[in-house]
Amino acid sequence: MAPFQNLIGGQWVAGVDTAPNINPSDTGDIIGHYARGDASSVDAAVEAARAAFPGWAWASPQLRHDVLEGAAARILARKDELGRLLSREEGKTLAEGIGEVTRAAQIFRFFAGEALRLTGDVVQSVRPGVEAFVEREPLGVVGLITPWNFPIAIPVWKAAPALAYGNCVILKPADLTPGCAWEIASILKEAGCPDGVFNLVMGRGSNVGARMVEHPGIDAISFTGSVATGRRIGLQCMEAGKKVQMEMGGKNPMVVLDDADLDVAVGACVNGAFYSTGQRCTASSRLIVTDRIHDAFLDKLTAATTALRVGDALDPATQIGPVVDQSQLEQNLRYVELAREEGCDVIGGESLDGQGYFQRPAIFAGATNALRSSREEIFGPCASVIRVADYDAALATANDTDFGLSAGICTTSLKHASHFRRHAQAGMVMVNLPTAGVDYHVPFGGRKGSSYGAREQGSYAREFYTHVKTSYVAP
Repeated sequence: MAPFQNLIGGQWVAGVDTAPNINPSDTGDIIGHYARGDASSVDAAVEAARAAFPGWAWASPQLRHDVLEGAAARILARKDELGRLLSREEGKTLAEGIGEVTRAAQIFRFFAGEALRLTGDVVQSVRPGVEAFVEREPLGVVGLITPWNFPIAIPVWKAAPALAYGNCVILKPADLTPGCAWEIASILKEAGCPDGVFNLVMGRGSNVGARMVEHPGIDAISFTGSVATGRRIGLQCMEAGKKVQMEMGGKNPMVVLDDADLDVAVGACVNGAFYSTGQRCTASSRLIVTDRIHDAFLDKLTAATTALRVGDALDPATQIGPVVDQSQLEQNLRYVELAREEGCDVIGGESLDGQGYFQRPAIFAGATNALRSSREEIFGPCASVIRVADYDAALATANDTDFGLSAGICTTSLKHASHFRRHAQAGMVMVNLPTAGVDYHVPFGGRKGSSYGAREQGSYAREFYTHVKTSYVAP
């Protein structure tokens, strides 16, 4: 099989070497070999993007609409095939893979419309006879650095608004999951995206990503990944005067009150904590349960979690797929052992035999919010169950974290639901729903160590991908 190449200036270009794309459900299954670029690949992509920028930025918005709408139609037509590819390379169940692909198409379609809806303001100046115009203009060349856990949705929810608002793009996908990103590049090319407007440079973050951050020809960076990497990128961008947007992590609380519907609460917690193998920054990793309902909740949670079927992502009966790779599995297992050493009663969490990186979901019962296993992001199918006295203690515990991405509450009390919505220190709040699972047309992002910069998704994305210009005109 020929290697999958980078897309630079509308041409498929070889990298300095290639790397295998390995199926985490079956490590003997090689999806393909994908190019790895280097700093010179980034330099070539920047040159191509800067050359293409004037034509794309000032083209009719109808052209941008048509390209994005064409990409959406092509993705939907191939959703089963692309969903299967996603599940093979990342490990989501096939249903989740097809769902993510469908969402990518919906995002392209939404921003196709946004390309035609970009508006400004005409304001009367305080000076007689002078008019003031407030308009939005594209940034220029935008670098996108994306993670492995949503290998088509996150690249698209960054690329679609960037393109809709007239920017040129250089995408560096995660080294573990290049397949979906390559398909995005191919689909945009087929949809008529002009040469140089969208460029794909696959490779390691240590060379490709690092060069993107430091390159003076890239005007902005949108990054999703770890806190440590995000902080380094943020500091470099600010020193260089680049606009920067970062989504980094979470240790998301799900509060379960005494008056909650137990079945609703357990369903939301199992979904939020363990689906997608817990590999979501919005996963419910702290289950904060009030005293009177705690034991009954834990019994039901244990029964539901133990019944989950772990297996090959492509098996229709599988509910929990594999961890993405050996390194992530080893990290998860270290946290399982840490929780046990910290005094938790660990239920599940062991690795499972097979040709892939399988782990049984883990419940850390008897946890407190002071434990490392309750405070550090694990990014795997592990959830701490923390007993608290009442709602006030639950809210305080929920907010006692360095993160602030998503927070949830299960309750039948309108009073407590309304109070929690207002006082949870998170960018997104869910009531009687999993903390993971968001819509594509509303803003996504958090507070504290979870996010930095403007929100992603929906019409709020324009805040990052455009400049605001104010013009004054006298007769």
